[in-house]
Amino acid sequence: MTAHSVTDSKSPKPKSALGSDKRERILDAAETVFADCGFFHAKVSNVAKLAGVADGTIYLYFKSKDDLLISLFESRMSQVCDAMHKAVAGHEGYKAKLSTFVHTHLRMVSEHPRLAEVLTVELRQSSKFMKEHSNPRFAEYLKILATIIGDGQAAGEFDSAVPAPLAARGIFGMVDELALAWLLGDDQKFDIVRAADWVGSLILSGLERKNP
Repeated sequence: MTAHSVTDSKSPKPKSALGSDKRERILDAAETVFADCGFFHAKVSNVAKLAGVADGTIYLYFKSKDDLLISLFESRMSQVCDAMHKAVAGHEGYKAKLSTFVHTHLRMVSEHPRLAEVLTVELRQSSKFMKEHSNPRFAEYLKILATIIGDGQAAGEFDSAVPAPLAARGIFGMVDELALAWLLGDDQKFDIVRAADWVGSLILSGLERKNP
């Protein structure tokens, strides 16, 4: 069944769908403006102009610029988590799943640098995000990673000396720092996709179960 078989593209969209489309346009515009101008210097009016809506329309969907940034993070991290679930589901063995997780993360950084800059750099400019936001989507991301590690430990593929949740945070710290270095680098950027091989090898070597 195709999308066209569900709804006629010429039929008027319900009001709820129109509202959803407008909200997504605003989020798309915010991604561009925050990446190009930086969150601190970005203005809501810039986002509204790029989204093709009135300034006041932004506040029908978002309470503030910080709320807009947090909503953008939640929306995009939900997509990232979906991509991670699909990527690791296609592999057998926990070493393969973990390697795929690292490659998928860094490949998305390479393919979507504007979004990666917002998620990696600009979020840190929001004190509301850093101090008040509960971060459920990021918790889901870490859970995917910790589950791979924990299941690998239970299966005997990984050493169980390090608790899986702590190992997950450590691995995220490595790939996040690598992404940050790549995003903030000059025009002579290193090959971040190839670097995923090196990072993956380092992680697997550290987690590999050693014979007594």
